[in-house]
Amino acid sequence: MPGPFRLAWYRWLITVGVMTKTFQVTFDAADPAALAAFWARALGYVVQPPPKGFSSWEDYADEQGIPPDHRNDLVAVIDPLGGGPRLLFQRVPEGKTAKNRVHLDINVGGASSSEPHERRRRVEEHVAELLEAGATKLETFDRRNEFWIVMRDPEGNEFCVQ
Repeated sequence: MPGPFRLAWYRWLITVGVMTKTFQVTFDAADPAALAAFWARALGYVVQPPPKGFSSWEDYADEQGIPPDHRNDLVAVIDPLGGGPRLLFQRVPEGKTAKNRVHLDINVGGASSSEPHERRRRVEEHVAELLEAGATKLETFDRRNEFWIVMRDPEGNEFCVQ
C-alpha cells in the first residue's frame, strides 16, 4: 500500500479500535539528548515539540522549576507523520552491560521485490550516514536474498539496517 494510503489506513484502524494499544519504545541513556538526536536522524523522526503554550523545552523547564542539571533526564522523538511509535530516552546512572534482548530493525532497503543490488545500495547509504552520526558497524549479513548490517548506536544499543 503506498505511503499516504498506508498512513490513512493505519489511522482509520486506530480510530475504529482495531488497534487497541499504542506504545512507545524507551531507551536507557547516559545522554538522552544526544541519543535522541542520533535516533531522530536514523529514523527520520523529530524531537517532540514542547507542550502547547511554550516556545521551547527550556521555557517549559523554567515554568516547571526543573533544575538545569535535570533538563536532559528525558527526551522524546516522534514520527513527524504520526505513524510510528514515540521513542523516549531516559537518563540512567548505569551504562549498558549486556546484549539487547530486543532491538530495532531500520527498513530502508525497499520491498523484497526490488532488485537485490538496489536494496543493498540503500542499506549501505543509510549505514554510511549512521556511521557519520556516531554508530558502529558490527557485522554484515547476506543470506537467502536478504541483506542487513548489525550496528550499535553511540551508547552501544544494537540495531539492524536492512
